[in-house]
Amino acid sequence: MNANATTETAPEQPSRLQNWFKFDARAYTMIGALLAIWVLFSLLHERFLSPTNLSNLFLQMSVTSILAIGMVLVIVAGHIDLSVGSIVGFIGGIVAMLNVWYDWPAIPVILVAVAAGAIIGLIQGWIIAYRAVPAFIVTLGGMLIFRGLLFGTTGSVTVAPLTPGLKSIGQSYTADIIGWVLGIIGLLIAAALVLRKRASRSKYGFTVEPLALSVFRMVVTGVLILGFVAVMNSYKGIPVPFVMVVILALIFTFITRNTTFGRQVYAIGGNPEAARLSGINIKRRVMLVFVLCNTLAAIAALVLTARLNAATMTAGQNYELDAIAACVIGGTSLIGGSGTIMGALIGALVMSSLDNGMSLMNMESFWQYIVKGGILVLAVYVDIYTRNRKKA
Repeated sequence: MNANATTETAPEQPSRLQNWFKFDARAYTMIGALLAIWVLFSLLHERFLSPTNLSNLFLQMSVTSILAIGMVLVIVAGHIDLSVGSIVGFIGGIVAMLNVWYDWPAIPVILVAVAAGAIIGLIQGWIIAYRAVPAFIVTLGGMLIFRGLLFGTTGSVTVAPLTPGLKSIGQSYTADIIGWVLGIIGLLIAAALVLRKRASRSKYGFTVEPLALSVFRMVVTGVLILGFVAVMNSYKGIPVPFVMVVILALIFTFITRNTTFGRQVYAIGGNPEAARLSGINIKRRVMLVFVLCNTLAAIAALVLTARLNAATMTAGQNYELDAIAACVIGGTSLIGGSGTIMGALIGALVMSSLDNGMSLMNMESFWQYIVKGGILVLAVYVDIYTRNRKKA
């Protein structure tokens, strides 16, 4: 046995150079694509990278980003939600009616909106999980139902204007000093995550990247965060809806990476049968995923309605497609089991950058649909191609 053991080939250890350049190719490809889009539009239009336009860009991406965060959980669990756009419109109508027609103050309106989103998610999730009706059918029905409820409850009229307290959710900006404080907090969190990852890998005997590379990551992250704050402060400050996106992204990134629930959601999407045999309560987890997704749709409704200062009949229309596209472009697999919150945010920024840049160029609307649809198909193709390469 010993003689045979000595003839076995030891697994090849990655070189120091390989450790330096080890990265997630999909994530870095999307970042590279985003930078290419920014460079292209900045060359075509001088206003694209102006503080004013960048502030509008991050404000515009907020609703899609919030929806994409919830959609990641649904897709990772192996399902889909086509109703979130109509939920945004319906709950936006409730928000405007309570505030404008019945003079409800902002706080009770917010609580009712979030509760309504959670109840809708509970109903849809229960039908999907406990009655085994396909999510595609349930949420497709929900898309029609909630759009119809919006028309019926509002009488198909625009409800406006909102009170200043509620309107500030979607239209306000942070003060300069608050922006710098948030930037420094973000930098400290990013540095702590890098150091925590190093300590964890070292503790369990895994390969740790060179310290110089970790320091380089922290420096680059710090430059990006503080540079972002400086650019936003040169206009009006950081848009409050984008601050909400960052907070929600941090919360749900923690949930997906560091909680039993998050790991179980990935297990359910990756191999449902194995998840069942391991004792995971799949029905309860799936129902909770839809509760979270639709609650986030309610928050997105608050942001959109406040930004528009009105509830309109077209609010949220096709937003479910933008959210799904953001997830897929950001690396979430439509067959379930893989995807990240950060990837979805990058995807949302890609989609919003395309919308914003093509609008600045006064491109015909049909070209915008064609470009976005082509990029979505390309993203799915890359996902399938990458998976097939791994299996080969």
